[in-house]
Amino acid sequence: MSADSYDVIVIGSGPAGQKAAVQAAKAGKRVCVIERERGVGGACVHRGTIPSKTLRETAVHLAGFRLRVGHHFKVQIPPDLQLASLMDRMERVIDAHVQYQNAQLQRNQIEQIHGRARFVDAHHVEIESVYGQRRRLRGEWIVVATGSRPRTPKEIPIDHEHILDSDSILSMAYLPQSLTVLGAGVIASEYATIFAALGVKVTIVDKADRPMAFLDREIIDRFVESFECNAGCVFLGNRKPVSVAWNGLDAVVTKLDNGWELKSEKLLCALGRVANVEGLDIGAAGLSTNDRGNIPVDADCRTAVPHILAVGDVIGPPSLASASMEQGRRAIRRALGLPLGSGSDLIPTGIYTIPEMASVGLSEAEANQKYGGSLVGRARFQELARGQIAGCTEGMLKLVVHPQTLAVIGCQIVGEGATELIHLAQMAAMTGTSSEAFIEKIFNFPTLAEAYRVAALDVPVPQGIPTAPTA
Repeated sequence: MSADSYDVIVIGSGPAGQKAAVQAAKAGKRVCVIERERGVGGACVHRGTIPSKTLRETAVHLAGFRLRVGHHFKVQIPPDLQLASLMDRMERVIDAHVQYQNAQLQRNQIEQIHGRARFVDAHHVEIESVYGQRRRLRGEWIVVATGSRPRTPKEIPIDHEHILDSDSILSMAYLPQSLTVLGAGVIASEYATIFAALGVKVTIVDKADRPMAFLDREIIDRFVESFECNAGCVFLGNRKPVSVAWNGLDAVVTKLDNGWELKSEKLLCALGRVANVEGLDIGAAGLSTNDRGNIPVDADCRTAVPHILAVGDVIGPPSLASASMEQGRRAIRRALGLPLGSGSDLIPTGIYTIPEMASVGLSEAEANQKYGGSLVGRARFQELARGQIAGCTEGMLKLVVHPQTLAVIGCQIVGEGATELIHLAQMAAMTGTSSEAFIEKIFNFPTLAEAYRVAALDVPVPQGIPTAPTA
């Protein structure tokens, strides 16, 4: 079979693949993108980020409306409300994003190929179309950006009707009255708080003692407190499910290792994700996965076969759309010998729970370990006029400062707007800016960004270190 030749073949059109393709095209290379789904964008657009954030937006506005007018009249969701009615904007948002991505690919003269790809050897990929037709391509460079899918443990009988995963959770016809969530990672916590804000009684079960243990404990404690303020919602840590089963009538029954039994209308299994490598036949290209099921890469996202790159969820954490985009872009620039620019390892983490959480740089514990100590300033949103006006008083911004230089070395935020606010700390940490700069500069009033000034004023600066004059 003859093969069409390309400079760069990209398998997968999610955030990582799309940015890799665009960067290669802008470098003057002949590029194609292979996508097995009907539209570009990958799981991020069609089953993950876009749909879940659309539902979240509805939940946030509904909760905010309830908070602002609840004293005047009762705001209640009908018990038989269809879930789709809460996501009526979803298709429009998805369509708009797909159209934008299509336009960008077309504008850069990137060929789009619909079909399933598999390696024939290290330079050749075969595509099977939905009609069974086969086509062979040769790539000087090949980028694997096939993303990930929900991990489905054998002991959890996911039926996508009563027991769901993170791909099928939004296919429910009606909003359930109760929901058990197995797992307390990012996806699990986001969905748990979204449904809690919509009035669903949610129970989170996880083997760890707290959700998202990679985040600052103080921030997580506030998050759990906020979650459990919702009626009927609880976090059960240090617990494992022994069995999960639909009782055939009205409930999913979850038995825990301590003998407890939970009953809920629906159950969400969100116990991690696995790389999409099935059917790719990566062994034919000389590749293999590690013990976590991911494709190993070096710092430049090169696999064991130097001309094959892997980017995004398929290589494992941090599994953030923002990080995946940058991986795709920088991997291609490095491969093609293009200047990389300064770059930065300070990638912000944004978690779209309700309330939001965000982090960048070092946590207080990490700073103490690295520098033998740290200085910390806190700003509680209840102290901010904007926090009171917007009704997001449960929030807090935590600024982590170098103990000698006062340079900002980290920041953690919980509260609405956290994923936007964190970028100011990112810029400060990247440039070595002192926390004193937040005191000396003027912030609009009333804003949540003013939290940086409040936190900087709260930093306990030791005697002998020059500080900015304060009123």
